Amino acid sequence: MLYQVFDPPAHLAPYVRFFWALEADVAPGDEFVHRSMADGCVEIVFSYRGVFDEVTETGSIESSTLASVQAQSTSYRRYSTLQGFGIFGAYLYPFALPKLFSLPASDFTNVSLDLESVIGIDAGRLDEDMLAAKTNELRVAIACEFLTARLAKNVRDLPQIHLAILSILAAKGNVNIAALARDFAVSTRQFERRFKEFAGLSPKLYSRVIRFQAATQYRVDGVRDLTEIAYACGYYDQSHFINDFREFSGYTPKEYFWNSAEGTQYMDTERMSHFSN
Repeated sequence: MLYQVFDPPAHLAPYVRFFWALEADVAPGDEFVHRSMADGCVEIVFSYRGVFDEVTETGSIESSTLASVQAQSTSYRRYSTLQGFGIFGAYLYPFALPKLFSLPASDFTNVSLDLESVIGIDAGRLDEDMLAAKTNELRVAIACEFLTARLAKNVRDLPQIHLAILSILAAKGNVNIAALARDFAVSTRQFERRFKEFAGLSPKLYSRVIRFQAATQYRVDGVRDLTEIAYACGYYDQSHFINDFREFSGYTPKEYFWNSAEGTQYMDTERMSHFSN
């Protein structure tokens, strides 16, 4: 398995956290299952080798598209493939959605949309370019060209409220929402309305998701002490830690950190790479 991360160029960094690619071979007769978990950011995902199908809660299979927008979410989803695969993604801040598509981020929350339904015929050409690219470095260049062109269509500056989203991300979810609203000199109700427009979630729920995501990263560092993780992430007690984890991932913390949880294989690979452009 190969997992690569690429930094965005400077002009896209306010909107793009990073680009990534994941590749793996799947032996004949085997199945690879990926589980996406609650996320405070957005991904535009392209399949350039193989394809994943979504496994619903009832166990039925729904075909996936080659390119999709997977927005900020508060739940987990499962995807399966029986063949080798290659997927490429642009990992965006949620406030990039209004800039890219001129729609509030809240219109995308907890949904996965095929890219064509969002941007029209241009999605087909973008799919073809991604499939034809010989390297992931070329896919980064294609994605940058696409995102730059989309951003140029909306010349309005981001409103100040996007800084509140960045503050929550920087604090890993441990913020005082009322104090944050005061920093922007608006009422709590106004703050919550504007925040949801650009983050897709209420400030409180967004903070919970970001805190959960911060906790999951301790697996990358090899930390397995659940009490240590809960305390470091600002959970008041183990029950809140367990409840958030189960709601946002479908796992208990013990299952996630001590077992071979779906969707974590890329964290364990020794071939993880990081590239700057």
